Amino acid sequence: MFPILFQTIQRDSVISFPMFGDFSINPPAYFTIFGKNIYFYGVIIALGFVLGTLYCARNARRFGIKSDDVYDFMLWTIPLSIIGARLYYVLFRLPHYIQHPSEIFAIWEGGLAIYGGVIAGIIVAVVLCRKKKIPLLAMLDLLVYGLLIGQIIGRWGNFMNREAFGAQTDVFCRMGLTAPDGTQIFVHPTFLYESLWNLAGLIFLIVWERKDKRKYDGQCLLFYFFWYGIGRAWIEGLRTDSLYIGSTNIRVSQALSIVLALISFIILIVQSRREHSPEKLFVNQVKARSSEEQTQNTDKEE
Repeated sequence: MFPILFQTIQRDSVISFPMFGDFSINPPAYFTIFGKNIYFYGVIIALGFVLGTLYCARNARRFGIKSDDVYDFMLWTIPLSIIGARLYYVLFRLPHYIQHPSEIFAIWEGGLAIYGGVIAGIIVAVVLCRKKKIPLLAMLDLLVYGLLIGQIIGRWGNFMNREAFGAQTDVFCRMGLTAPDGTQIFVHPTFLYESLWNLAGLIFLIVWERKDKRKYDGQCLLFYFFWYGIGRAWIEGLRTDSLYIGSTNIRVSQALSIVLALISFIILIVQSRREHSPEKLFVNQVKARSSEEQTQNTDKEE
């Protein structure tokens, strides 16, 4: 039922939200510049990457990292994460793409799996952090903020594409879509659920970190996997376009989300019962070295 529902919705379907009365919208999937179609899906995802990068660069010093290192990281991460997200998606729909190889690179049609992008991003982080001698966990603690911002904004690309919605429902926040035969159906706006869920996680992390609650490198990363895992496991169960493991009824993202959330929760609990020396936090090590260098320079001048 769910895959059939997903396939019957057209790209130009009118979208309505009954909770706002008669409000409806029919956003275009693309706009044209010099005869070329520019898809809003890609524009919105790019905007998410840019804003996420700017936030990380602006707040890098709070994690002991230089803003230039963030920009270097993003120059490699953005293209490779898109490739990773697409490769992950294609691999779990391999029979389809073997029959339609020309669609493999058609990312403007949708089909980017966030976990593929995260995996590619972590691989890039491992390589660059070793090269720049930056603790991997410190860098990842910073980058989860940019990742959350990218996800919050990027999900609205799904809205423009009329994709990543859930099963039919009558909940108060339902979204109305029009099938080719003119029939209107109401579904879970799962793109909105995930965007708001990630926004809540981002706000919590910002407030929590600015109160100097971060005790060890990797703590923000663990919270991200725990928070996002819980939300994605719930939301994925509502979607109509999930990737499945082979011929089973097991949703790939849902299973992975549950595992990540559970492992992260256990580690967070274990770490909360341990003493963490402030001197081991990378940002404090950077501050200590900077203070020592200033003292040495002052002694030389005298």
